[in-house]
Amino acid sequence: MKLNLVMLAAMTAAGLVGCGGDYTPPPAIPEGTTVTLALMETTDIHANVMSYNYYSLAEDTSLGLERTSTLVSAARTENPNNVLLDDGDVIQGTLLGDLQAATKPIACTDTLAVHKVMNAMKYDGGGFGNHEFNYGLPLLSQITNTDFGIPGVAKPTGTCGAPSFPLVLTNVTGVASNKPIVQPYTLLPRTFSATKPDGSKLDVKMNIGIMSFVPPQILDWDQKNLAGKVAVTGVQEAAKQYVPEMRSKGADLVVALSHGGLDPSAYSPKMENGSYHLTSTGIDALLIGHSHLIFPKGKETGAAALDPSFAAFPASAKIDAVNGFVNGVPTVMAQSWGRRLGIIKMTLVFTGGKWVVQQDKTSVESRGFKYTDGATIVKADPAIAPIVATEHAATIAYAKQPLGVTTDFEMSAYFALVGDVSAIQLVNQAQLDYVKKFIAASTDATIASYKNIPVISCSAPFKAGRNGASDFTDVAPGASAAAPVGLQVRNPGDLYLYSNNNLQAVKIKGSDLKAWLETAAKQFGQIDPAKTTEQDLVPSYGTIYNYDVFYAENNALTYQIDVTKPAGSRIVNLTYLGKAVADGDDFIVATNDYRAGGGGAVPGIDGSKTIIKSPDANQTVVSNYLTAQGAASGKVTLAANGSARSWSFVKVATAGPVILRSAPGHLALAKSSGITAVTAEGALDASGFAKYSVDLSK
Repeated sequence: MKLNLVMLAAMTAAGLVGCGGDYTPPPAIPEGTTVTLALMETTDIHANVMSYNYYSLAEDTSLGLERTSTLVSAARTENPNNVLLDDGDVIQGTLLGDLQAATKPIACTDTLAVHKVMNAMKYDGGGFGNHEFNYGLPLLSQITNTDFGIPGVAKPTGTCGAPSFPLVLTNVTGVASNKPIVQPYTLLPRTFSATKPDGSKLDVKMNIGIMSFVPPQILDWDQKNLAGKVAVTGVQEAAKQYVPEMRSKGADLVVALSHGGLDPSAYSPKMENGSYHLTSTGIDALLIGHSHLIFPKGKETGAAALDPSFAAFPASAKIDAVNGFVNGVPTVMAQSWGRRLGIIKMTLVFTGGKWVVQQDKTSVESRGFKYTDGATIVKADPAIAPIVATEHAATIAYAKQPLGVTTDFEMSAYFALVGDVSAIQLVNQAQLDYVKKFIAASTDATIASYKNIPVISCSAPFKAGRNGASDFTDVAPGASAAAPVGLQVRNPGDLYLYSNNNLQAVKIKGSDLKAWLETAAKQFGQIDPAKTTEQDLVPSYGTIYNYDVFYAENNALTYQIDVTKPAGSRIVNLTYLGKAVADGDDFIVATNDYRAGGGGAVPGIDGSKTIIKSPDANQTVVSNYLTAQGAASGKVTLAANGSARSWSFVKVATAGPVILRSAPGHLALAKSSGITAVTAEGALDASGFAKYSVDLSK
């Protein structure tokens, strides 16, 4: 059909007609045409760019984007139609992240090392995690080159170095503007190869819609950075607002990047791990994170067992942790630190004028470094290291700077869950010292009134297996009285992982202390003394950062844990200065802002009992304390700083073996440290942990 002049002019203006004559419409997509594509996910990278541990100054081939890049290349070869997305917690977590964001913040003209690598890997899009907010909104605005529209938060003039892929954040708004601080979603237009019903090929255009969610708890965890500036909407409410809008604008596939784990309990807008409840909002795929777990179960030979938290879900929750579906929605979590690549391979069929996901032709995989045969670790992508060579070298140099103090003992967390405090006591001493001096020096009448209340402290073994068998604190290996070891800048970060935590103190009662200890003791499995088969003392390290160990000066606070009892009734013989702690006794606890504000769900510890909000980071407090010890005596010692065990197990004989999973090769260290309950080192499990025998009667 010939076009009339009006139609021709209009189409020419719209770019639909060139010099060649008649307009040819794009070919229609035949009913029944299919597209197979792969959605790839990384999550919780935490600035782990290289396969390297800056705390131990050693290669660690179990982590790092330089190896994730190899997984991505292989997955792209397998799936030419693909999209690579990240689920947040990218910028914080190693000395590299701290150096670039806090110690020596990068200029606007520079790009974070982790973002440089992600740009080189050609990510298609990304979301945010809670740790993105740790360094404050001004820095976040700069490194994402985004004006948040928040009064007092100004992005530097000009174009700052940033990810070259779009970032989205769906459930965070500015308090003043009541508008999203980052675009709540975006549509990624892609051309994919499709297959027509007759088997011939056809290129089709599709829009992949992505949205991103962070836990509402960011307002508590980073209160100092966010209070009065941003608000957080529940994940379900935010999704229901934007999913229809995305569809109306042409989204063929809607993907939720949810920085939260799976919690199938009744929905609340305040849920930390609300990802489960996104499955009812009309999304097509769910990419999750935050929990640092593997979902679904690994498919490689000898894959680790499912985390017990997944195995405990009721059947009614409709969570298929083997195949990777939640309420029928394909769902993946790629662990953390770049150690896995989530892959949702899905087939869509064109029917009724739209693309429809075929669930029976969808597979989900959380692919690890040993995916080929269960034993061989993939090689690093050689293109990555040169991109960040300068930043990597600078971080190593920074890590090696001396603190001016020596230690005569090894500070490790390998056996922290059976009573070793060598990596915890110094942290508690530093926190306790800080709070006591703060109260003594205060001119505030209320603070001064607390001078006669006992000050105690709590800290967790933050690096104690959560991220695998290489994830344990180990400061000054081999140190002894005969061969003391000089401490360096890297060591406080090994003792206290989270550089974003600020020291706070709470005023509590004895009843609160008991409830706090009971919450910490939930980390242990319930041991049946009559059971003859193997029992795991600590079934999951997923929330090991909630295992608070309490300490008072001169070890004045002591308690026991009865692991034969159910969670909630395990703490016995709780005493202070040799006297049983009464429910009405007063205590001041030195802790961090995460815990004081409600992190870890300790009953009654919700921010309402906070009496001191320090401007100083806990990690800095530890570093300053060590430096002060160096100035005073030049050293810290096992006798004074690493052997005060405030807690122990209630002794019980068991008919069968009880095991503790820890890094292999450290039985001698347990024995030399006086951890007599550890009696033998057994075989490795599928995750690379050694199974140490634990005698609870000792």
